[in-house]
Amino acid sequence: MGELDWKYNAHGRKFIASFSGGKDSTLALFKAMKDGEAVGLIAMMEEEGNRSRSHGMPPELIYAQASSIGVPLCTAAASWEDYEKVFIGLLEKAKNQGAEVLVTGDLDMPADGCWHEKVTNYAGLKLAMPLWEMDHRTAVEEFIDLGFVTMMVTVNLSLGMREEDLGRTLTHEYVKELEARGIDPCGEGGEFHTTVIDGPIFKHPIPVRKCEIVRDGEYAFLPLELD
Repeated sequence: MGELDWKYNAHGRKFIASFSGGKDSTLALFKAMKDGEAVGLIAMMEEEGNRSRSHGMPPELIYAQASSIGVPLCTAAASWEDYEKVFIGLLEKAKNQGAEVLVTGDLDMPADGCWHEKVTNYAGLKLAMPLWEMDHRTAVEEFIDLGFVTMMVTVNLSLGMREEDLGRTLTHEYVKELEARGIDPCGEGGEFHTTVIDGPIFKHPIPVRKCEIVRDGEYAFLPLELD
């Protein structure tokens, strides 16, 4: 498989999707579901298993997203040290259940030295990245135009984000504001993470309750709970 196939490898195939619950993985899932068959979602948790990696969401919220989408979810807890081994284990399990491809929401993955290609090769799967090399502004605008609703849940305060951004919903106006502040509209520099609560692949919106903001160094988090 060459990297030129990355955008299209889900076509006509059964796939497992790496799913954070955020905008990029959700848009990639949406695109892949138009062309292939989703047989499962995988989400990685922190060591204790009570929060997702990067986005910090409780597993019950990600399960609610998966349930609304109508695709089974498989989770696994891992430290950064054993992350790769655990992730490959999930891929091998998915392959045994019929998956042929792993779908991810990456936009800027380098053609050489791609970690996802490494682990999919190890597990005997193909790799699909429907958003690969998309213009960041175009990707966000398409996401919004499709009717997806996503909320800011993690911000990096050292990269131009503010606590007041937490809980805001991505709109075209907000994207323009972020760009005016010098922030990548996709947050690809690690500026922010989001959680999707509604959209065209959801059977119903995800009811969430905003909890108290948590600060950790240069980061601020808005924990969400099912309402």
